[in-house]
Amino acid sequence: MSVERVETRSGTAQSPRVTRLLDDPTPHAVDDFWREVTAAGTPLIEPWGERDVLVTFLWRGEARTTRAWWGVDVELTRAPGTDLWYGTRVFPADLRTVYGLFHDGADTLPAGPGPHGPSHIDQFNRFPLRFPGDPDDADDCDQWVSILQCPHAPGEPWTAARPGVPTGTLTHTSLTSAELQGDRPVTIYRPARTPSDRLPLLVVFDGFLARHVLRVPTVLDNLIDAGRIPPLSAVFVNSHTVEREPMLSPTPPIAGFVARELLPWARRNFRVGTDAGNLIAGVSRGGLVAAYVALMSPDLFGTAISQSGSFWWPVPAEGEPGWLIREVARRRRAGVRFYLDVGAREQMPGPGGAPSQIRVNRAMRDALQTRGYAVSYTEYAGAHDYVNWRRTFPEALLALHAP
Repeated sequence: MSVERVETRSGTAQSPRVTRLLDDPTPHAVDDFWREVTAAGTPLIEPWGERDVLVTFLWRGEARTTRAWWGVDVELTRAPGTDLWYGTRVFPADLRTVYGLFHDGADTLPAGPGPHGPSHIDQFNRFPLRFPGDPDDADDCDQWVSILQCPHAPGEPWTAARPGVPTGTLTHTSLTSAELQGDRPVTIYRPARTPSDRLPLLVVFDGFLARHVLRVPTVLDNLIDAGRIPPLSAVFVNSHTVEREPMLSPTPPIAGFVARELLPWARRNFRVGTDAGNLIAGVSRGGLVAAYVALMSPDLFGTAISQSGSFWWPVPAEGEPGWLIREVARRRRAGVRFYLDVGAREQMPGPGGAPSQIRVNRAMRDALQTRGYAVSYTEYAGAHDYVNWRRTFPEALLALHAP
């Protein structure tokens, strides 16, 4: 599993609470300040205008450099004569994203929930998040982050298990793929209290994290039970670390795997899926491929959900970026409906100098709409991270799969 990072800087300002501390000459000022802010939970969040807040990241310890980094990038400054580090930025009041505390040039996420090491979560942040390592992936391991949740961050009404809502069944298995040249781990979801015969099938890439971090099975349980979407089945397709990029590229092997192997296999062995009108979804590279497969096989898919899709593909060294965006105009329009979302903070250049994620998602939206496709498009206050995709995935289903 790889938690990808795309971020941009926000405005700087000085925290009034930190200013008072720096002006306080009393000997116990830092300790008193620390007890106060950690009791309330870090980071320190203060009002700033009508739509923004001041967010101050804090840490105490010894290091040459310290920063809060991942979905944000904030250099921390050491208060003179103390072990207190602080860094303040202006952020939108509805921002939700992830970060860790990194010291002395460290650039990998922490593998555990402890408060020490070259990188670690924010010890007094009340929203730690674990990205579990896939036990079937030898190159994967646990990774941890802290969630920055500003006061007006949207709620997540569909992602937690609800009392009395029956849970669907999950069947873990695999199929041998000639297209992808090997066995492919997959998990089949079938809704509770509903015969799965001929239900639409939702194909989800990066299946392990989709189940454990996006909580897609729980989302489906809740939405189906509430009558907000018609029942559907799902198949979660895993991708291991070393093979993820070549597998999740818009090329014939992945299209052939889904259309000629995965869907027939699911119908044959689990009696799930329809002849048309299935759904396909993914995040980042998975979002790129979800859109690609739907465009290549509109007779099989009526809905494509692409969250922060990597439509910059390929990198400039391997070709002109934005291949799939241009491909939209080359193909005859079909009846596929699209959901696209992207973070407002995804403004950094893509790999190898490719266009930014937000730029290419806007371009993909425009290309689809120009060609006559129905497109639901959202820019959320956040970065390239699962805590936003987890919330917007139910919104995608409600936008495209509601009765």
